[in-house]
Amino acid sequence: MRRLLEGREFESEEELDAFLKEATQKLNRGEELPLPEGTPADRAQELIYEAWQMENPQKRVRLAREALKAFPDCADAYVILAEDAARSIEEARDLYAEGVRAGERALGPDFMKENAGHFWGDLRTRGYMRARQGLYQCLWELGDKEEAVRHCEEMLRLNPNDNQGVRYHLAAYLLETRQLGKLDKLFRTYKEESTFWDYTRALFYFMRQEGKKAQRMLSRALEANPFVPAYLLGARSLPDEMPGLYSLGSEEEAVIYVGTYGVCWLREAEAVLWLAATVADLFFRGLRPTAEPSQGATACTG
Repeated sequence: MRRLLEGREFESEEELDAFLKEATQKLNRGEELPLPEGTPADRAQELIYEAWQMENPQKRVRLAREALKAFPDCADAYVILAEDAARSIEEARDLYAEGVRAGERALGPDFMKENAGHFWGDLRTRGYMRARQGLYQCLWELGDKEEAVRHCEEMLRLNPNDNQGVRYHLAAYLLETRQLGKLDKLFRTYKEESTFWDYTRALFYFMRQEGKKAQRMLSRALEANPFVPAYLLGARSLPDEMPGLYSLGSEEEAVIYVGTYGVCWLREAEAVLWLAATVADLFFRGLRPTAEPSQGATACTG
């Protein structure tokens, strides 16, 4: 649609709506649209879209390399290479980093400056943002924790709407490195009630020795998802692969939470004992919380 609209002028909003309606109808009928000749970047991105539909990693890698030949600054091509061709986490880190640099070149410094705060809404930014997310995750795994946190913070500055769920990784990183002041600011910026935030805030308040707030938040967390303690306390084992979808309050959601924040809890032995005592008290009092998962499914980011 972006390419279809390039260079066209419409005298009214009604004329634009009619044009888009007609184009949509043609697409629904399987007809081809009269697109203007695409740029090398457009051609490269089309190859990326094709690669994402391939189940075979080797085919994805081949198409990613073709995309780089068409447009050397295709950030998504480096993301595919990092995910499907890298033989070590160090190699993946380097490919993600090259994707970030490629994305910055493709977008240009003026675009980066003028559109800060509105990234992701523009499709052209998404390859860069995907590469940067892959980069900070590799950096964290490799022990470069300060740099990983810096990337998270910068991504949230570029895209405060946080379509990628960067705030959840950043919260885990700040907990693990005990940067509680920064974590408090993050909670104040992103005010929400969710399994991920409620359990994490319970641990946060416990670490700050704010007992009443911690207990209140843990009670709310247990109501949101009662499955989390079983995985945190070792009664159930995490699966080899994280689920890609989850419903609110579901066991899949609990698995994803513990996969992200489990280390933070286990580093705080007293917090784990507090969690176990709270769950045991509820159980013996017959007040075990229940959750009613929603019918819809939510995609897992990260």
